[in-house]
Amino acid sequence: MPRSLLVVSAHAGDFVWRAGGAIAAAANRGERAVVVCLSFGERGESASQWLQGRSLDEIKGIRRTEAEAAASALGAEIEFLDLGDYPLRESPQALAALVDVYRRVQPDVVLTHPLADPYNGDHPAAARMALEARVLAQAIGVANSDGTLPAKDEIIGAPPVFFFEPHQSEQSDFKPDVLLDITDAFPRKRAAMECLPAQKHMWSYYTDLAIRRGVQVKRNAGPNLGLAHETMGEAYVRYYPQVTDVLA
Repeated sequence: MPRSLLVVSAHAGDFVWRAGGAIAAAANRGERAVVVCLSFGERGESASQWLQGRSLDEIKGIRRTEAEAAASALGAEIEFLDLGDYPLRESPQALAALVDVYRRVQPDVVLTHPLADPYNGDHPAAARMALEARVLAQAIGVANSDGTLPAKDEIIGAPPVFFFEPHQSEQSDFKPDVLLDITDAFPRKRAAMECLPAQKHMWSYYTDLAIRRGVQVKRNAGPNLGLAHETMGEAYVRYYPQVTDVLA
């Protein structure tokens, strides 16, 4: 079976800005990439649609269409739990739905928001749910959302979790310890960003951030890798320890 990547995104656009390079890189390697959007970002991240007088259902539909197009550009599958945003509330029902996702996807790697973001409480809420659901999905005594106990092959292992970069990293005390080279994947990330026209102001911001992180990729990669001048990067924090028998 190919490796699988699960991305838990609070809103319908977060996965593009923060982790689009990692998603596209996984797809380029022939791996499965699955994005689960906990909400559409319909209340807090769709101001232009509200100003046009659209209804809540219309805005959800627009955000779904944009996110589906962006996921397609990245080579990912996408699903929506429609839990609502501003605020995104943690609940037993939300956790149960997310546990089902983990068991269905069987992720080798999980990406989600960091646990601190003073500008958007939905993001830490998504991170907390992603981490708790990961633990619950490992327990054979924890039922699926339909009340049935999981089969043995539905129990997940212990996938590593990486927090992707928040919009204002310094204010969120985000100190990356993993730098990802996304140079080959960046054209797909840029195409996905352009599927989100309501947030066009973010296109240049995240292109510039990829350039800056690419500089750090080169400076931390060692002298002999010969990375290209145009290296692009994304930054992550690993939540659980890395297990290895060789230090590198």
